[in-house]
Formats: sequence, C-alpha cells, structure tokens
Amino acid sequence: MMIEKLEKERRLLLINAALEEFSVKGYDKASTNSIAKEAGLSKALMFHYVKNKEALFLYLVDYCTERINKDYTQKMNNNEKDIFERLKQSYLLQIELRKTYPWIFEFNELAAVTKSEPINEKLREKTAQGNGCFEELFESIDETKFCQELSVERCKELIFWSNIGFTEQQLLKIKGTERGTIDYDGIIQEIDQYFTDLKTIFYKA
Repeated sequence: MMIEKLEKERRLLLINAALEEFSVKGYDKASTNSIAKEAGLSKALMFHYVKNKEALFLYLVDYCTERINKDYTQKMNNNEKDIFERLKQSYLLQIELRKTYPWIFEFNELAAVTKSEPINEKLREKTAQGNGCFEELFESIDETKFCQELSVERCKELIFWSNIGFTEQQLLKIKGTERGTIDYDGIIQEIDQYFTDLKTIFYKA
C-alpha cells in the first residue's frame, strides 16, 4: 500500500491521527479532513498515499492486528505462573505499545455496523475471533498460592473484573493528556501497589 512509502515519522503521525479519529467517532462519523489536519498533511497528499477513508480503515485493522500480535501477544511470557506477575507483564507491554500508538487498543475493540460492507465484514471477522483475554491470562496459573478458604474460580473472576476496572481508571487519566507529558513511571508505581494489595487479599500469608 502507498502509505508504506511515507517516511516513518510522517506515517506514524497519520496512523495515530486516524486511530484516534476512528476510535472516538466511529467509522461513519470520522472525518478525513480532521485526520489529515492532525497528521500535518493536506487532504490531497493524504489521499495520494491512501485511496480513501475505507482503504485507510482497512489498512489500520490489519496494521493494529499485526502490531498487537508482534509487540504484545508474542511477548507475553506464559511460563510465568503467578497471575499477578502475568497481569503486570500485560500492563507493561500495553504501556510500551501505547507510548507509540496511544489509541491502538481502543481501535482494536471497535465493533459496530457501518455504511460500508467491506468494513462491516472486517468487523465481523474480528468479532468472530472472540476475546480470549480471560482464558489466555488465567491459563495454567499457580493456584496453590490462593487462600485455601477461597474459591479459586471466584478469585479469578474477581481479579479479572477488578483488572478491567483498574484499566479503565488508568485510561481515563491518559485520555486527553498530551502523549509526551503522560507520567508512565507514576502509572507503573500504581500498578505495583495495585498488585501488592491484591496479593494480600487473595494469596496465603
């Protein structure tokens, strides 16, 4: 695709501008004018590298899938059996990806019917793949660390939903903040404290 011929920094600006616009407004309401402006390109130049909005969206679906697979999924060390260490690892990998692509996970979660059938087909494919997040994170963990009087399966559910809430809380802090001013070290400190607290609740003393 022609977009790959853009120099790296300019291509990254375009990708991130498009990820944010599509994530916030959805495909149909997303504005190519806004994307081009945010990327520092004229609309004519942008369409020299991407045929139209539909082509840009379809490119991003494949691009984000590849990046998440390479820089998140494949880097997860599933030999780590402590669930909290595994979850922490997941957070740290997500943070590294967000440093480069702040809206990548929000874009990847898009699932809506649009006025474009090729887009709808892509979104159906993503939905059909399902979300194996729970199964992947909690597979083959060391269950002997949990307090004996607690139900391990219930613990897993509570940790999973607590994790979702904590993630949303962190995202609220990040959204609307200039990328260069986000206190990632502070976020990592909060993550460490969060998992320390959870261990005192669910693990044996």
